[in-house]
Amino acid sequence: MDQPHSVYIALGSNKGDRLKHLQDAVDLIFRHIGKINIIARVYNTPALDFEAHSTPEDFLNTCVFIETQCSAEEVMRKLLSIETELGRIRQAGAGYESRTIDLDVIFYDDQVMASELITTPHPHMHKRKFVLQPLSDIASKVMHPTLGKSVSELLDAVDDDSAIEPTNVWLKNPMKRYDFGSYNYIAIEGNIGAGKTSLAHQISNEFNAKLILERYADNPFLPKFYEEPQRYAFTLEMSFLADRYQQISDDLSQLDLFKDFMISDYDIYKSLIFSKITLPEDEFRLYRKLFYLMYKDIAKPDLYVYLYQNTERLQANIKKRGRDYEQNIENNYLEKINAGYLEFLKNQTELNVKIIDISDRDFVDKREDYLWVLGEICTPAEVL
Repeated sequence: MDQPHSVYIALGSNKGDRLKHLQDAVDLIFRHIGKINIIARVYNTPALDFEAHSTPEDFLNTCVFIETQCSAEEVMRKLLSIETELGRIRQAGAGYESRTIDLDVIFYDDQVMASELITTPHPHMHKRKFVLQPLSDIASKVMHPTLGKSVSELLDAVDDDSAIEPTNVWLKNPMKRYDFGSYNYIAIEGNIGAGKTSLAHQISNEFNAKLILERYADNPFLPKFYEEPQRYAFTLEMSFLADRYQQISDDLSQLDLFKDFMISDYDIYKSLIFSKITLPEDEFRLYRKLFYLMYKDIAKPDLYVYLYQNTERLQANIKKRGRDYEQNIENNYLEKINAGYLEFLKNQTELNVKIIDISDRDFVDKREDYLWVLGEICTPAEVL
């Protein structure tokens, strides 16, 4: 997954329930655009540059720092859509008007760009104390890529003596709604192409989790197995078992004090599920004995999430990611794997299991679907 973009957004409101409009905007930014890292303090500021005959209310202003996979123009389009949803009506040539919400991109990474839709850095940010003050709260050392000064330096130098008053209210970060509770170790499982690695990456990035990824790409027997399954099945399954055992043992024993919990894109029990499908009966019996010798010493996840995906979507995802050795996987093989997982989950008693049907969800490209999946994970696990 690509590294997220760092974006600073200024928010303001001087019409109606100003605080509610700011909170609604923060919630919608989180829902449609990306992770909310920091929210600045809310400031009361005078309305500047309005017509002399008008008497607008003061503004409430703040800034947020977010991370997103969206491009700069995508961010701007989504912000304009949020403004519309919250009741702002832009009128060409109307000058400065009171507005329920005003959303502006201040920085998008350290990029300098100008288009019909967006200009970054914002061309007037260094002239506006009502932007620089809350921005300095959360990004004082961030450098302006063309002016060569930090935000705090720009605030010190701004030619604006308007009164900026801090309020005693704070906006709530919608990230806090997703509570992983006492989980120290979460395993995301699923069939080939279900999206378990993508989901593990997303949760790790947004919730400060240590990421444990299966090292399938390093296994030299995997392409050979897909070409000659009968010849390489036992060698493949043994190599996977040894590698999974070593990786989980090593990673779970190394505590990371800077991470809140651990999340993996597999559980070692998948070794037994796959081997039952790929191995002949006599080899499977031997493999099972070896597996359980290792399995008893492995730490079990506090939460086991199984992503159920129908076969048609699995095949589409497999084709999309384009690994050559996976392109000829048959539906029957995927269906056997899914049946093996479901049989295991229905009969085991050691794990706290959550099965999530994602057949109609696209949590990679649709943030709303990703947040839906998060909500399913964070609710109490069902008893099978």
